[in-house]
Amino acid sequence: MSGHSKWATIKHRKGAVDKARGKLFARVLRQVEVAARDGGGDLEANPTLRTMYQKARDASVPTDTIDRAIKRGTGELEGVRYEAVTYEGYAPCGVAVYVEALTDNRNRTGADVRAIFSKNGGSSAEPGAVAWQFRRKGVIMVRGGPAVDGDELMLIALEAGAEDLEDQGDMWQVTTAPTDLARARSTLEEAGVAVESADLTMLPTSTVGLESENDARRVLRVIDALEDQDDVQAVFANFDIPDEVLTAVEG
Repeated sequence: MSGHSKWATIKHRKGAVDKARGKLFARVLRQVEVAARDGGGDLEANPTLRTMYQKARDASVPTDTIDRAIKRGTGELEGVRYEAVTYEGYAPCGVAVYVEALTDNRNRTGADVRAIFSKNGGSSAEPGAVAWQFRRKGVIMVRGGPAVDGDELMLIALEAGAEDLEDQGDMWQVTTAPTDLARARSTLEEAGVAVESADLTMLPTSTVGLESENDARRVLRVIDALEDQDDVQAVFANFDIPDEVLTAVEG
């Protein structure tokens, strides 16, 4: 259970993109609503809803606002019916991109996503063209630093059902099966481990190295444009940017 990944860096970038409070609220509440519609409003019986509920709480969404989203999902309150859709494509440099969206108008969202790829130097792809390059996993980010004993954390993570543990410097990444995410988070927190975030995600099986600032900017332009689309919930891409290049791009 070792290794290294740029996933924390990429997630940190995404966190900066999502910093607009209103947009983040709308995004996670839509996820809560769809999870309740698909699996029911009982948090104990619906692990996906439990994960999305905690994600909303982590984003400081008020509990009554979350409860209303659940009731819209179960039909107790009237609301827009959202449909989960995915899109696939390529950014420059052959970077595979997998997009998850929740929309009330599939045609509109699909047209928007295809236009974003086209206008920013990328290209859309048929379903399945890039999905095989990713794995659905639960990812828990744990605060690192010298105070954290890696061996002890590994034992706790194994007890929590983790599949992998990676040291990423100031953070540790705990990877789980999607269905084990909520249980693993609870186990870690009960053991006193400081959990920074926990989410269902798509991890790339391999990455494309972006060694130049120009290549990094071209790829990030596509990712940022997709993340700014209102219906898009998450964007996953299999690129790896060296720290010095990322610093130059964000500086």
